[in-house]
Amino acid sequence: MADDAKAPGNRRERRAAAKSSSQPIAPPTKTPNIKMAHPDRSGPKGKTLLDLYDEKKDLLSQGQPFDPKHLDGAVRDEGGNILTAGLGSPDDEPIGVFGQAVFWSYRQEIVWGPIWKRTFTVLPVLWLLVYLTRSELARRWQIARQVFFLGVAVAAGCYTIHVGNNFAYYAVMKQAPPLGTLWVWSVIEMQLPYAAASVVPVVAYLYFNGYAVF
Repeated sequence: MADDAKAPGNRRERRAAAKSSSQPIAPPTKTPNIKMAHPDRSGPKGKTLLDLYDEKKDLLSQGQPFDPKHLDGAVRDEGGNILTAGLGSPDDEPIGVFGQAVFWSYRQEIVWGPIWKRTFTVLPVLWLLVYLTRSELARRWQIARQVFFLGVAVAAGCYTIHVGNNFAYYAVMKQAPPLGTLWVWSVIEMQLPYAAASVVPVVAYLYFNGYAVF
């Protein structure tokens, strides 16, 4: 109760109590409390941004250093060998599509088990071919690489036509999806002149043997 009696009651008393208990503010002076000193005019102690720019400019004018193995001018992938081998993954799609076409051609119900089995059996071989044909050694011999694809395309195309016309039963037609995929992949990997040239022997083989496409 004694504390309540001593406490200020109204606003005026509270203001008077706060004013009496607060510390007085020092009057402003002309002399600041911050220590005054002259700036250091001796110059920078290290490299400035302009110095760093001049150094980088000199390095850029000399040319960026490259690995000596890249001096041949061959075009290389930036993804690495593992990603290059992974480019064979889309090859399983035409194998599956061609496998379905074989079932459709015989008016049979599609059985996915054999299709997936053949797909995963052939896929490692295609991965290996993609890896080998996209290696640095293969890209150094561009003409030999294109001739290889040309031979594979002609052989796969002619044999696919031969199988489809002479052995038109299901046991042999199961060879068509891998061969057709190999044919399409070889044509895609070739440059346009070689791809166009690969069509000529296949069409000639089809025409002179009296085979039909459908």
